[in-house]
Amino acid sequence: MKTGIIVADIQGDFTELKDGPLSVEGTDQRFIDEIIRNTRMLKQAGFPVIVTQDWHPANHVSFYTNHEGKKAFETISIQGKTQVLWPPHCVQKTEGAALLIDDELFDAVVRKGTNGKYDSYSGFEDDGGFETPLNSILKKWSITNLVIYGVATDYCVEATALDGLKHGYNVIVIKDLTRGIDPESTKSALAEMEQGGVVVFDTIDLNKLK
Repeated sequence: MKTGIIVADIQGDFTELKDGPLSVEGTDQRFIDEIIRNTRMLKQAGFPVIVTQDWHPANHVSFYTNHEGKKAFETISIQGKTQVLWPPHCVQKTEGAALLIDDELFDAVVRKGTNGKYDSYSGFEDDGGFETPLNSILKKWSITNLVIYGVATDYCVEATALDGLKHGYNVIVIKDLTRGIDPESTKSALAEMEQGGVVVFDTIDLNKLK
């Protein structure tokens, strides 16, 4: 069995470090440093590392500015699904979309949310069912186990973890290396992941990942 690392959406627009429009509480310099330190440790231990990157066109369906009369964080129904309307974030080729992890620390980047018609929390596919390259990369590398951390616990981390299970992977989430948007939904997300079969560790223990 082979373990791969997925680091979710460590981008300026999601962090307090860069005062992003969707900055998640607790994503300060100390948190980013911990993400980098642990990712470097895992990389040096021989684990392949993939980072996911929100990469939205300016006309993305999730931006409240693309819906006349709507405000940030309102919800609407699109094609029978509930859509949270977010402030514009991680627009392609903007500074806020840039990754905060050095290129040398990862082996591949998987961009998501590139289709303006669909939101995409999961690193595997968007809400329209269109798949990213993530599963193909993992299969090519013969990965069977996933270790996931990053932001946000109650959105992209949870969606990626649960889709990982659906694709047949064993999934571990590192709690101390994730941050959520809302305390209550973060708590619920962790519980839902565990109920679904995700293993939640507080911290990384290399001995448990081998």
